[in-house]
Amino acid sequence: MYHLYIVRCADKTLYTGIAQDVNKRVTEHNTSEVGAKYTRSRRPVKLVYTRRFRSRSTASRAEARVKQLSRQEKLAMIQTAKC
Repeated sequence: MYHLYIVRCADKTLYTGIAQDVNKRVTEHNTSEVGAKYTRSRRPVKLVYTRRFRSRSTASRAEARVKQLSRQEKLAMIQTAKC
């Protein structure tokens, strides 16, 4: 099982990624050098969205689509998921 996730960085920017263990990945973003270079300078990050996928390829395709969205579209997606 793979997860598409979005985290909100300390500077209010959004970062999108995929992982098998989202909680472990968010911890890595916040504490280790394994976290993405983008998030290392924008700590702490907070998980704001997650969605499960059966395979890495479908998660990767979804990630690519989300990364093409505008900030406003991503925020709307996050807000909709909370309802």
